[in-house]
Amino acid sequence: MSVTIINGGTQGLGEAVARTLVAGGKSTGLVLAGRSADRGQALADELTTLGTTSVFVQCDIADDTAPDAIIGACREAFGTVNGLVNVAAKTSRANLFTDTPDHFEAMMDINVKAPYFLIQAAARLMIETGAKGSIVNVGSTSQYGGQTKLTSYVMSKAALAVMTKNLAFGLMRHGIRVNQVSPGWMDTESEHITQVTYDGAPQNWLELAEAERPMGRLVKPWEVANLIAFCLSDQSGLLTGNLIDVDQTVQGAGDPPMPGVDDTVSP
Repeated sequence: MSVTIINGGTQGLGEAVARTLVAGGKSTGLVLAGRSADRGQALADELTTLGTTSVFVQCDIADDTAPDAIIGACREAFGTVNGLVNVAAKTSRANLFTDTPDHFEAMMDINVKAPYFLIQAAARLMIETGAKGSIVNVGSTSQYGGQTKLTSYVMSKAALAVMTKNLAFGLMRHGIRVNQVSPGWMDTESEHITQVTYDGAPQNWLELAEAERPMGRLVKPWEVANLIAFCLSDQSGLLTGNLIDVDQTVQGAGDPPMPGVDDTVSP
């Protein structure tokens, strides 16, 4: 049996990962964690009918009780765990002069603290049950410096990247691998809402954005999900401690970017 937990598994990329694992027969048990009870339970029921027993755990990942609730449900349903994918993230905007302590703390709680303690709980169960495991964190190419309008988000993803390498090194002798998949600009339902609601983009922003990209489109959830599924599987062999970018940029190549007018922040 191969059991996978997906933190943020009820929509967007998390849902794409779940569906990819089911379609490829790469997981015999799934635990989907998220806030939306209706959406989460409906997805769990659907995936179960498709042949992969799936359990939904309603929780706010920022709550300190979430890791115990998720791992407890996994233990009760399957007895062990082999894979963990940390997808859930907060992506709200704030630059240096508009950020607040409350916003900063919420960003770190969801994007850094939550995956860290969920990994802690999952690794304990893996070691206790003798399961060899694979953990995949979902980062962002913004972790290398990012946008001025996303300063605390960028910091949180950079912290996640360092965490990934540190934990990969520390868990290696337990047979637990840890990698990070970092998408660039991705075409998701939540990105559409963000673009239209917060950035003032037109309804056809996706068409306009894709026309300017080198390969003619934004990153799609399915291709990121396929890579995550590969990292979870035995096919990825000894792959651990790696930050894998999925984007149309090459870090360190090309002319260094210069800040534009929109990148300049003022008090």
